[in-house]
Amino acid sequence: MGQTITEKIFSRACGKDVKAGEFVFAPVDMAMANDITAPLAVKAFREIKGKGVFDPKKIVIVFDHQAPADSVTAAENHKMLREFAKEEGVILYDVGEGIAHQIMVEKHVKPGMLVVGADSHTCTYGALGAFATGVGSTDMGCVFASGKLWFKVPETIRFEINGKLGKHVYGKDIILKLIGMVSAKGATYKACEFGGEVVRELNVSERLTMCNMAVEMGGKTGIVEPDKVTLEYLKEMEIEFDGDVEELRSDEDANYEKIVELDVTDMSPQVAKPHKVDNVVDVEEVEGTKIDQVFIGSCTNGRYEDLKIASDILEGESVTKGVRLIVVPASKRVYIKALKDGIIEKLVDAGAIVEFPCCGPCMGGSFGLIASGEVSLSTSNRNFIGRQGSPKGFIYLCSPATAAASAIYGEITDPRKV
Repeated sequence: MGQTITEKIFSRACGKDVKAGEFVFAPVDMAMANDITAPLAVKAFREIKGKGVFDPKKIVIVFDHQAPADSVTAAENHKMLREFAKEEGVILYDVGEGIAHQIMVEKHVKPGMLVVGADSHTCTYGALGAFATGVGSTDMGCVFASGKLWFKVPETIRFEINGKLGKHVYGKDIILKLIGMVSAKGATYKACEFGGEVVRELNVSERLTMCNMAVEMGGKTGIVEPDKVTLEYLKEMEIEFDGDVEELRSDEDANYEKIVELDVTDMSPQVAKPHKVDNVVDVEEVEGTKIDQVFIGSCTNGRYEDLKIASDILEGESVTKGVRLIVVPASKRVYIKALKDGIIEKLVDAGAIVEFPCCGPCMGGSFGLIASGEVSLSTSNRNFIGRQGSPKGFIYLCSPATAAASAIYGEITDPRKV
């Protein structure tokens, strides 16, 4: 019996062949924590070991959730983490560098790696052919100390996506559709492997979006077999990789827990209605829903390609009166590229508020909150009650194209009609 890509990555890490269902104590290649989760991780590390992390070059701390500090408590956490990073020599990305998940795929992640992050959307990195998963802060403290962690090698669900995407239908629409099909618990502790002719044609940005939301169906990770598209991305990011992507593909006789098939031909743009990510419908079913705010950004859809899609739709148009359009690039690299290419100018001309790279309204942090009764249309990954402000507000999830089109009309709009 052959192996899935997930089994191959764990086998490499463990130095022996392992199969789904086995428990392993595996060394990790990279570990990440953010300004929300790192303080607890540092506390656990100090209780376990005191000082001396396992490898400072393999630990990354990023300020993105409460950046710049939005409270005295946040400021104290930042101060402590800066001191910790200096003492231990770990990699620190301070305020303004961007969202942790975007920084990791721009600078650190390579195919075949085993990566853990103290954030549930660490699964994003699987788009580069790595096994990446979120862990708790105390688990991360153990990783800081030892460089290893216990895992149960997950079974894999193969999502076979074929057909032809229509106009203004993207990776975000595909993953929303899949979540609606299998439910928020349909892939619990499974590796969600995305493949098929459609995925092979997607750029890395859209693959990142899909892997990012694997956790919204309960997945342990999302993963895409690396290919020439992956290698081109690594080259663009100046990430050196001398491995063989041919070896990082699931074998033809690999054992899958199940295979889910989706033909995207004629599929409409998708929207997740409040208050569950799996409450997914075709955009036609919610067209005309009045909105108060549009958010384009987050680790799900704050990349250059997302901003370009939005700016192309908004060029020559204006955000309708009474609607706030907040745009947040996912990293400084994304921001600068969009700035140089005139994308930021187009967005601002249309009436958008463009913020510095950070998580922004996604977690209901320091800005972009909605009031009771208000409706937010967001390109982020979660629409739970209170996620972006008032627990009496309403959040719909969509692609950047749907978000941009809707900002023009002040109501949820099918981007294919713009």
